[in-house]
Amino acid sequence: MITPVRRVTAACVLSAALSALAACAPEATRAPLPAPSATAASSPAAKPPTLAPGPAGLTPVFEHGPRTRDKTVALTFDADMTSDQGPRAASGERFDNPGLVAALRELKVPATVFMTGRWAEEYPRQARAIGRDPLFEVANHSYSHHAFTDDCYGLPTVDEERMRADVERAYAAFRKVGVRDAMPYFRFPGGCYDRRALKALTPVGVTAVQWDVVSGDAFATDARAVAQEVLDGVRPGSVVVLHCTLSAAPTTERVVRSVVPELRGKGFRFVKVSELIGAAGGRG
Repeated sequence: MITPVRRVTAACVLSAALSALAACAPEATRAPLPAPSATAASSPAAKPPTLAPGPAGLTPVFEHGPRTRDKTVALTFDADMTSDQGPRAASGERFDNPGLVAALRELKVPATVFMTGRWAEEYPRQARAIGRDPLFEVANHSYSHHAFTDDCYGLPTVDEERMRADVERAYAAFRKVGVRDAMPYFRFPGGCYDRRALKALTPVGVTAVQWDVVSGDAFATDARAVAQEVLDGVRPGSVVVLHCTLSAAPTTERVVRSVVPELRGKGFRFVKVSELIGAAGGRG
């Protein structure tokens, strides 16, 4: 998930590069899993907030929270790994980033991790630890990290009839490694979606989560420039897209250590995506 020439999203460059290297509704208000949110441990019956269905009952799309005086911001991290990158991981490439997770814990920053099912399988202990830490919430980034549209920065595509199964397979992978409370939120690989994809996912009951601030952390070598991009873009209710993939986004830990105190100094409070969606009151 990164920005190419069109600068649509920082997420899309990462998707394309990882792919190249590898070659080298009514139901929408229900969670896809019966387990409660990790943030609602005190109320086992509570369900995570979701958006009301979009036009014609399609999967709703969330981009940012309310632009209010309550200066909240959600840092989100894509744990990208495509279904065919196992050999690269076996040879030592790091698709995880333990230092980043440790920094978030040290700084006490709530965050939402959009995880692929393949990433969870490759790093089951880390996935389980993130999923069981009340500071974090795990959301769905597909199983395969293949695109849900035909033209998405060179990514392989998921056939329409397999889209729902790909998302559900990711939830199954989360459960298998011990992530008990994965959220009913989904981020499209590459940020690419269309009406067909939204319709295909309607039965799953997820809210699609995009963003309004592109960090530019993918393949970046200048942490200060990335940090400034975040600081310049954040507004009340913002959703910031970053990455939890060390080999492809090596500066992200330094970026987080830089922007967190600065944003707190400006009066911002860090929240999970679920809190922003709850504050939106069912509206994207």
